[in-house]
Amino acid sequence: MSDAFVVEAELREDQGKGASRRLRRLEGKVPAILYGTKSKKPVALSLKDNEIKKALENEAFYSHILTIKYGDKEESAILKDLQRHPSRGDVMHADFMRVSKNQAIHVNVPLHFINEEACVGVKMGGGIVSHQMVEVEIICLPGDLPEFIEVDMLEVELDTIVHLTDLVLPKGVTIAALQQGDDHDLPVCSVHKPKVSGADEAEGEAESTEEGGESED
Repeated sequence: MSDAFVVEAELREDQGKGASRRLRRLEGKVPAILYGTKSKKPVALSLKDNEIKKALENEAFYSHILTIKYGDKEESAILKDLQRHPSRGDVMHADFMRVSKNQAIHVNVPLHFINEEACVGVKMGGGIVSHQMVEVEIICLPGDLPEFIEVDMLEVELDTIVHLTDLVLPKGVTIAALQQGDDHDLPVCSVHKPKVSGADEAEGEAESTEEGGESED
């Protein structure tokens, strides 16, 4: 992975809903927690609101091994969860989970669809691409974590469904859903003809009738 993300944090002494509200309103900070591994206790942290907002603009931040710095310590972690304000979208709380290089992790990574316009089913068959997923949960060691998984649509034909088992995965990466059996081989995307509504069909029939009448004259 090419980018390196360092999250500067501060230890948070006061906890609870009231303390979190004061932290956000008066100090421009976001409450957070760092947890994971039996040998270490969870640590309450705070992040600068403007810094976490800027970091979240980068898609790779969501599926990257982060370095969390607080006090004189540094720990490796992934962003496990975000709580946002339901209407404003502001970050209300962030959860970071510690990772160990020898312990597999479950992470959602984005899917990048390429060659959609050149897709056989689109270019030759007149179909459209529909996405059933935009991300997928994977299992891997931290060192094998990809920023995204590429889905090449170039040779996908009309009336074809791309399933999880069709994805080309990097070395050391497996899909979590497929560990549960063949019935969890879910659709990722598909290429089908656009659906014609009843109104469009009626309009097409009317146009055909009009053209037929004109030809008789």
